[in-house]
Order: sequence, then structure tokens, then C-alpha cells
Amino acid sequence: MSKTRQAKTAPDDLDCSQSSCPTTTTNGGDELFDAIQDPVFVVTPEGIIIDANLAAVNAARKTRNQIMGMGICKIIHGGSSPHLQCPLESFLRTCSPRVEETRLPGLFGEYLLTTSPIKDSDGIIRKILLIARELTSDEVRKVDSMRTAQLAAIGELAAGVAHEVNNPITGIINFAQLLLDDSEKNSLQAELLTRIINEGERIASIIRNLLSFAREGEQNNEPVDMIQVIKAALSLVEHQFKKDGIQISTEFSPTHCPVDGNFRQLQQVILNLLSNSRFALNERYPTTAPDKKITIACHPITAEDGKQWVQTSIRDLGTGIPQGILERLFDPFFTTKPAGQGTGLGLSISFGIIQEHGGSIKVNSIMHQFTEMLIQIPTIATPAPTDSSHASE
Repeated sequence: MSKTRQAKTAPDDLDCSQSSCPTTTTNGGDELFDAIQDPVFVVTPEGIIIDANLAAVNAARKTRNQIMGMGICKIIHGGSSPHLQCPLESFLRTCSPRVEETRLPGLFGEYLLTTSPIKDSDGIIRKILLIARELTSDEVRKVDSMRTAQLAAIGELAAGVAHEVNNPITGIINFAQLLLDDSEKNSLQAELLTRIINEGERIASIIRNLLSFAREGEQNNEPVDMIQVIKAALSLVEHQFKKDGIQISTEFSPTHCPVDGNFRQLQQVILNLLSNSRFALNERYPTTAPDKKITIACHPITAEDGKQWVQTSIRDLGTGIPQGILERLFDPFFTTKPAGQGTGLGLSISFGIIQEHGGSIKVNSIMHQFTEMLIQIPTIATPAPTDSSHASE
């Protein structure tokens, strides 16, 4: 959910090598520096923090000694995965100024992050100033709406591509099947035609997922209780989670949480999110552990503008998600899982379903601590059915 505006770059002759970057700190007790209300960090082009004001220390909820000498990504992003390079630390090496609206999990909020290189008297940049101004609620909504518009555009593109590919791949499968019917069994020709059909059907499955992401299909909604949706989803995975040693705790509202929705589609969203939580927990805790658990909550809430929502949260204590990829999580085919363990369409489809229900889905995560998926759907006055008949369908 970031919007980047890159300013004029620094001169090409500036030396940003590690050998030219000092590790000494500025006067951290300077009253003027600490009087700045916004978090301010002074870092080297390699991303090492050499100073931070009082607001930065408080926002990070750490002591100054816990911040000094640490990598900036570790403090403001909560860390990164070993196989993924932090985009901020990569950018700092360019010694270029930049202003971006971004989420900083390590500072627990959405910020306008300003990157300002500081040129020494000899013309070399050895320090970079990072100023983080927390965004207002209106600014956060603006960023969210821009991100939603971007994903909607991706959905339209995906639907167009899927429709164009669908007809020819159907023809390929059908023609291959006709040839297979006339082929001798156990022959090389039969084997190759079978492979063509199998690969064609795999493409057809991907196309169906793309159309699902774009919400191409009939939407039959009815009053449903989100609590019953969650219970039905849990009944399908309870055995597998127990086998993995994953504890599941629920915090449900004592009253109904009715929404106008499609039971099966909402159940699919919950199952997708639970699957991701299970993977993250198994990655962090290969065996049974006290923190190998998921907390699911569902409650009615009232927003600042007075609108009524049903809020569902799924929080796990797994590996967490690097900040650098948080903004790409809902993009089609983007996945953090190893090759062969994920298509990258689960969250994309979930996003499309929730958006079709007039709601929103957001993610909050800190590396090596937790990941929380937050779903909000407009509530309705009509009571939802309380039975779980859908679970057995």
C-alpha cells in the first residue's frame, strides 16, 4: 500500500562505499533533535542506524541502545526473510532522495517516509536522514483506495487474458482427446497425448482461478452468519491442524454477525487464510510448540463514520511477512512459498471475494512475530441463519 515519489537523484560522483561511512553517532541527547515530534533516524547508506530521536525510540517501543547499530529494516520493518533483500536498504545504497507512503510494522502504523541524503563538506554522502510522519486516517483511506483500484485494474486484465486463452485451450484439450481415443493403448503417442491433456487441464484450472479472482460469475448472496462460516471452515481443517500440533482458539461475539454474502465463497476465504497460517506456523515450528497457535475472532464493530461492520481476524504466530512484499500479497501469482507449494492465487481470489461483498481485507505482520489478516464486511439488520447446514454441503 505504498505510493512512491522519487525526487531528483544525487550526483553520480558521490561515494557511498562502506569504507566511507562512519559508525560514530551524532549527539543523541541534543534537545532540538529530540524535540522533533516525528520519528527521525540517521543511517549510513548501508542502512545501519547511527542515531535516532526520542520519537523514533518511542514509536519502535525500544530503548535507544536496542536501536543503535541495528539495520534500519530490522527496526522499522521488523526484519526481512533471508532470501529477500529489503527494498529500503537496497534503495539507501543509491544515496537518492525519496518520499513514499508506506506501512512500517516496526513503528506500528502507516507513515509518510522521507529519505534525505546528507552531503558532507567533501561532497560525499555518509549519512541519510529518514523522517517518518504518521499518516492521518484520511490519508490511510486514500492509500487503501488507490491500492484497491490497482488490484481492480489487475482483475480486469486477468479476466481479459483468461477469456482469450480459454477457448483455444479448450480446443487443444478436445482435439488431443480425439487423437488419444484413436491411439493404441500404452503407445508413445498415447503417453504424449495424455500429457498434453493433463497440462491443458492445468492451464484451464489456472484460468478458472483467474476468473474467480476477477469475480467473473454469478453472485448469489443471502443472509449468513460469519461465525457459522468460520465454524464450518474449521470443521474441515480441524483434524489436519491437530495433526500438525497447531492450537486454534476462537473469540466470537455472543450475538450473531450477519452479512449479506455467499456462504461457500466466504468459507473459501477463511480456508485460504487458515492454509497460509498453517504453512507459516509449520515453517517456524516444525514440531509442537507453545506458540504454534492461531487466534480467530469475529465481532460486530462500528466505524468512525457510524457504519456497521462484521470484523473477522485470523492471527498466527508464524514466520511473519517481510514489509517489502506486504504490498504484493494480493497480486495474482505472487507467493512466498517454495516452488510447487503454492500458485499465488489464494489471496488474490480472497481479495476479490471480499471486495465483491463490499468489504476489505488487510494484512498486518512483523517478521518472526505474527501475521494478522483482518476482514471487514458490512453487516445487515436481517438475522442470519444460526444452523450449520452449509458445513455438510
